[in-house]
Amino acid sequence: MLIPLILSGGSGTRLWPVSRKNLPKQFLSLTGQGTLFQQTVERTRLLPDVGSPIVVASEDHRFLVAEQLLESGIENATIVLEPLARNTAPAIALGAIQAVERDAEAILLVLPADHLIGDTESFTNGVGLALPIARDGWLATFGIRPDRPETGFGYIRRAESIGEGAYQVAQFVEKPALATAESYLADGGYDWNSGMFLFKASRYLEELELHAPEILQAVRAAHASAKGDLDFVRLDSEIFAQVPDNSIDYAVMEKTRRAAVIPVACEWSDIGSWSALWMAGIRDAQGNLREGDTIAINTANSLLRSHDRHLLATVGVDDLIVVTTPDATLVAHRDAAQDVKRVVDELKAAGRSEHSLHRIVRRPWGSYDSIESGERFQVKRIVVKPGAALSLQKHHHRAEHWIVVSGTAEVTCDERVFLLGENQSTYIPLGSVHRLRNPGKVLLELIEVQSGSYLGEDDIVRLEDVYGRS
Repeated sequence: MLIPLILSGGSGTRLWPVSRKNLPKQFLSLTGQGTLFQQTVERTRLLPDVGSPIVVASEDHRFLVAEQLLESGIENATIVLEPLARNTAPAIALGAIQAVERDAEAILLVLPADHLIGDTESFTNGVGLALPIARDGWLATFGIRPDRPETGFGYIRRAESIGEGAYQVAQFVEKPALATAESYLADGGYDWNSGMFLFKASRYLEELELHAPEILQAVRAAHASAKGDLDFVRLDSEIFAQVPDNSIDYAVMEKTRRAAVIPVACEWSDIGSWSALWMAGIRDAQGNLREGDTIAINTANSLLRSHDRHLLATVGVDDLIVVTTPDATLVAHRDAAQDVKRVVDELKAAGRSEHSLHRIVRRPWGSYDSIESGERFQVKRIVVKPGAALSLQKHHHRAEHWIVVSGTAEVTCDERVFLLGENQSTYIPLGSVHRLRNPGKVLLELIEVQSGSYLGEDDIVRLEDVYGRS
């Protein structure tokens, strides 16, 4: 059985301010149909004899993963939640253990959730070439044929052929200087390291035990602690914290004698920066990649991205990245795109929330948008999905007013349970136990006005919660 293992733990800091900790790039629609995560899932469905996917994701993103799988028509995926990031070697080990439990001879197709592939047919053909050598016990990786000297990727040097379209790996090479990258391109025997792999799940575990036994032992202990929770496989956080942090390249691929590479030309991009997105996108005659409401006058070779109901205009500029969101704007030179993560580092150091949260925050029950805030007040637009409910909760420092804009709200306030329709409102006193539910079949939209001495999201005492957050 061929089982896709989708790694979805990345944070995508170089795509700030659109990609943030609580909504990283794999869950965003950046190019093409659907999010990068959904595009990855869809590619696996085109493969023959493929089983349901295994997804390894951050616990913080569990509802995003479940919702986007459901939107893609995938209802039987296994979602393994990492309590904290431990890099690719442990994440793949978790998936391999799950796969072996399903089928002792399972072959894993390991795919990062945040990559873009423009030529799906070439990718599928590459998987077909990798399958025979994987069955023979090789650990195959997919090398991307370079079309330019690139200093932002690692490289793989090919050795002798071991089958149709497959080569033994001679060497894994770190990100090179420009002159070295140019020599690799001229040589013709080097490929970019894509971070995509195909091998028997059991073979990966054997190689991990040989070269990094401490990782495998710790992962097995964490997996033994796993418990089912709704649609998820949860690991004990204290046990998983003992797992060493290491990548599959360092832990296994650079040490094994059975590493193989299948070169492919599939219009691949890791979308690792705004400049990478600019290169991968469809640009206009002036070389601009534009999305949203934009006006570009005497502007060339730039990426312009605006959010809803916001006009972005540029005049007389070249080679810029200009990205706006409701609460932040980025202006950078395209050549400095890799340094965007330094903005995120400064936001973290300053204790600001813009590195992790958008103004619009998604929750398993819907979303909220912080429209306005000031001294002792905050105004939110809350949207609740049909049939969904917020937790039964209370606050120590704030009271709330709710005004229904559309739909029907079922309100619990202490001992009372009552319905509110459009243009009706209610008051939730400080300290009252309350819950909001949408009993209808259309979206519930309301305006919430908070007032009090402290309005942070951590002033929520959850008493009951259908999403396991209490």
